[in-house]
Amino acid sequence: MLFESDRIVFRKATADDAELYHAWRNDLEVMRSTSPWLDLYELEETRQFVHQVILGSPSSKSYILVDKTSETPFGITSLIHIDSKNRNAECIIDIGNKAYWGKGYGTEALKLLLNYAFLELNLHRVSLRVFSFNDRAIKLYEKLGFRREGISRQSLFREGAWHDIIHMGILQHEYVNGRSGDIGAAVTKA
Repeated sequence: MLFESDRIVFRKATADDAELYHAWRNDLEVMRSTSPWLDLYELEETRQFVHQVILGSPSSKSYILVDKTSETPFGITSLIHIDSKNRNAECIIDIGNKAYWGKGYGTEALKLLLNYAFLELNLHRVSLRVFSFNDRAIKLYEKLGFRREGISRQSLFREGAWHDIIHMGILQHEYVNGRSGDIGAAVTKA
């Protein structure tokens, strides 16, 4: 099936996910490595964000990541700035439930998202941005076949120091031809 793997199922994000996303958005440890703005938000602010940004953009597709066994939502992934003419999009992933960190769920979720992007939407290129101090994420993206394409030097001030934002991208043929590592199991699910 297109939106599931051995351990994960994608569920379309809805307005009812605002409270769930609010818990993740207000966990500074979760947001430290994914959001350029660290702050605490009121629930109404999160509802507006979910409505306007996650659900309201005609050029985005967002999915809640759900553990198939326990049916626990544990993160969100999106394709944003989808450009159908030039067949490009940017991808985002946030694992909000820290119990799912370091167990391969991010890799599995990104494979599903890339399968959808390249094999269903027929995109040519998917890009992402990652903070230079997020070594685990950088290794994951490189393992999947993303290449470093550029750097926004010292564009993030976090914890008293300046950090770069690394721009990465992967092309459809690189992913489909297996440059992204072992995608065979994920591709057969698509």
